[in-house]
Amino acid sequence: MPKSLVVVESPAKARTIKKILGKDYIVESSVGHIRDLPRKELGVDIENAFTPKYVLIHGKGKVVRSLQTEARKVDNIYLAADPDREGEAICWHLAEELKKAKKPIYRITYNEVTKSAILDAIQKPGEINMALVDAQQARRVLDRLVGYQISPILWRSVKPGLSAGRVQSVAVRLICEREAEIDAFKPEEYWTLTATLTPAEIEHPFLAKLHKIGSKKGEINNYGFRIDEARAKELAADAKTHDYIVEKVQKRERKQRPVPPFITSTLQQEASRKLRFTAKKTMLVAQQLYEGLEIGSEGSVGLITYMRTDSTRVAQEALQAARSYIERTYGPDYLPGSAVNYRSKKGAQDAHEAIRPTVPLRTPADLKSYLDNDQHRLYELIWMRFMASQMNPAIFDATTIDIKAGTYLFRATGSVIKFDGFRRIYMEGKDDTAVDENDSDEENFNLPAVKEGDALDLRKLQPKQHFTQPPPRYNEATLVKMLEAKEIGRPSTYASILSTIQDRGYVTRERGRLLPTDVGKLVNHLLIHGFPNIVDVEFTAKMEEQLDTIADGKVEWDQTLGQFYPSFQVALKEAPDKMYEARKAMEEESDEKCEKCGGNMIVKWGRYGRFLGCANYPECQSIKALNADDTPTEAPEPTDTACDKCGEPMVIKVSRAGAKFLSCSGYPKCKNAKPVPMGIDCPEADCDGYLGERRSRRGKIFYGCSNYPKCEFSTWDKPVPEPCPKCNAPFLVEKTKKAKDSETATVSLSCHNSDCDYIKE
Repeated sequence: MPKSLVVVESPAKARTIKKILGKDYIVESSVGHIRDLPRKELGVDIENAFTPKYVLIHGKGKVVRSLQTEARKVDNIYLAADPDREGEAICWHLAEELKKAKKPIYRITYNEVTKSAILDAIQKPGEINMALVDAQQARRVLDRLVGYQISPILWRSVKPGLSAGRVQSVAVRLICEREAEIDAFKPEEYWTLTATLTPAEIEHPFLAKLHKIGSKKGEINNYGFRIDEARAKELAADAKTHDYIVEKVQKRERKQRPVPPFITSTLQQEASRKLRFTAKKTMLVAQQLYEGLEIGSEGSVGLITYMRTDSTRVAQEALQAARSYIERTYGPDYLPGSAVNYRSKKGAQDAHEAIRPTVPLRTPADLKSYLDNDQHRLYELIWMRFMASQMNPAIFDATTIDIKAGTYLFRATGSVIKFDGFRRIYMEGKDDTAVDENDSDEENFNLPAVKEGDALDLRKLQPKQHFTQPPPRYNEATLVKMLEAKEIGRPSTYASILSTIQDRGYVTRERGRLLPTDVGKLVNHLLIHGFPNIVDVEFTAKMEEQLDTIADGKVEWDQTLGQFYPSFQVALKEAPDKMYEARKAMEEESDEKCEKCGGNMIVKWGRYGRFLGCANYPECQSIKALNADDTPTEAPEPTDTACDKCGEPMVIKVSRAGAKFLSCSGYPKCKNAKPVPMGIDCPEADCDGYLGERRSRRGKIFYGCSNYPKCEFSTWDKPVPEPCPKCNAPFLVEKTKKAKDSETATVSLSCHNSDCDYIKE
C-alpha cells in the first residue's frame, strides 16, 4: 500500500515523478490552482484588513475530492508545486483543503525534475513559506482591487469588456509613448563621405569614412555632415585632389566574453529574436521541457531546470559536467582555468538556478528524434547558451587606420578574429536600433597590412545622403527588456502581460512589432488622467519592491495594502470626471462637412477608436470611420473569399501603412488576415499559398507568400500574372531602373526564374 501522496500542478510532471518514486507513492496533479477569488464579485473585505474570500475554481471540486480521498489512504502528504511564489500559494491552498485528512503535510522543492533532485527533496521536506504566500496574496488582492474597481469606470467611459491592470496598463503606456515618439520624430538629413582606398603596392581595397576636417570635426556630427548635397559634393571634389597617406596605425587585442546562462527574461528575449517565439509560447514549451518528456528507454525525463528564475547561479555538478564536455569536444584551448560564475543582477531573488540543461552531456542532437520541432529548437538554444557561458572569450585584433588627405582625416576600422572561443557554438542575437536604413556598419574585417607614411591610391570617393530614423517600435523581446530594466512586473508575469494587452485589443502585432490600437491609446490617455499613479512607471516599480519585502518577511502584506488604498480610493471618486474632461480634450475639428445636416465633423474617440462625428450631436447622429492618415474611410469592401479559420466572409481593409489586405469580417473575435491575392500562386514547391502585396517594417512594398511565416518566399520586384514565353515560368516580375543623372526611368518585365534570361522592355 502506498505510504505517501505527492501533489504537483501538472499531469505531465506527475507522470515523470511517479516513475522516479515508484510504488510507495501516489503522485497526483491539482491541474494548477484549485482556489481563487470569486469571478463575479470583488472578493476582498476591505474593512477587515483586506481579507480575501477564496472559493474553489469552477470545475475543481472533483479534483479536490479525489485528492482528499487519496490523502486518507497514506501516512504523509508532500506538496510539490513549482518553487516560486505562485507555487507556494498553490501549496497553501492545497494544504487548506487536505488538512481535513489529518495527515502530516510537508512542502518539498526542487529545481529540476530529475531522479537525484526529486529523491533529495523527499529526504529534506520542509514547511510552506508563508512569507512567499503572503507576497502572492498581496499581489493577487492588489491586482483585484485595481482591476475590479477601475474596469467598470472604463466600461462607462469607453465600452464594456475593457480591463485595467496594475502592470499591463504600464506596458501599454510604454508602447503608446514609443508610438508618440515615432509620430513626433522629424528626420534630419546628414551626409557621409566614404573613400575606397588600396595600398599602392598591392590591390587590397578597403573603406575609410571621413572623420574630421581640419583640427576639429566642424560640420560633422555623430552621423555625418550637417550639410546639403551641394556642399557634400564640393567637399568630395576637393578631397579627391589630395594625396592619401597613412598617418597612424593602431592595433589592440580585444576580448569578447560570453553572456551568462539564461534567466526567464533573457530566454524570452532570445527566443523572440532567434526563434520568433512569443513570450507565451516560450514559457509553454519551456514548461514541457522542465516537466518531462519521453526519451526512449529513459522514460519521462525533465530536460531543463526551472524556467522561472532571475538567478544566473549554476550547481557545481553541472559546471563540472559542462567543462568536461567542452574539453573533450572542443579541446583545452576553449576551457577556462576554472568554472565561470556569473553575478546575478541587483535585487534578484536568487531562489533557483539559471535555466540550463539538467544533464549538460545530453546534446540537442541526442534528443532530436524525441522532441517536436519547437521543443528541440528551444532546448538547443538553452543548451548552446549554457555551454557557451563556460567557454573562453573570443579574441579579436582590432585595428584603426587614420589616413590624411590635405586637411581631411579619414578613418578605417576593422577586426580580425584570432580565436573564436565561445562563438564556436553561440552568439547572442541583437535588437533593432534606430539607424539609417541605407547605412551599413562599414567596418572592414580584413584590413591590409600598412604602416605610417604609406601612400594609398584612391579608387572611389562617394558622398551619400542619409536621414536619421525614429526609435523602432517595441517587439516582445525589447518590451520585456524594457520592463525588466524599469523593474516592472517579475519574470513570471511577462508572458501573461504581453498576452493580455494583445487579447484585450490594446496592442496589435504587425510583422512582429507592437503597435497601440486606437482603443489602447484612448484607454492609456484616460488612465493617465484618472489614475496617474497606477500607470506611473516609478510607482509600479516601487510597488514591486514592497512585494519583495513581504516575500522576505520584513513587512505584513495587509500593511502594504493599507498604505496603498486610501489615495487609490480618492482617485476612484475623482476619476470619472477627470476621464470625461480628458476625453473631450482629445476631440479635434476637421475639414469634413456632415453629409446629412451640413454641420462640421469632429474627430472623436469611441469604443472602436477614432471616428468623425457630427458637431450637432445628438440632433444629428452622423458618423464616419477614419483611416490611419485621418481621411474618412469607406466601409470594408466585401469579397467572395471565406475565412479559412472560422468560415466568415473576408473583407478588404487598409492597414495603417496604407496597404490593402484581407481581413475576417468576424474581427476581433477572429483575427485572421492575409494579403490581397494577385492571381499568382506561390512558386515554392509543396506550398499552396498565393502571392500578395506586403509592407516591410519601414513601410517599403514587397511581395510575399500568404502562408508566411510557414513559407518565406518574397521578392521586391512586383510579380505580373503573365507566363514567361521562353521557359513557361508561371509569372514575370516588373523591374524599374532609373537612368543616371536623369529623372526618367525604364520599366522591364523579366522572368522570375533566375536561370532564364528573358527580358522585355
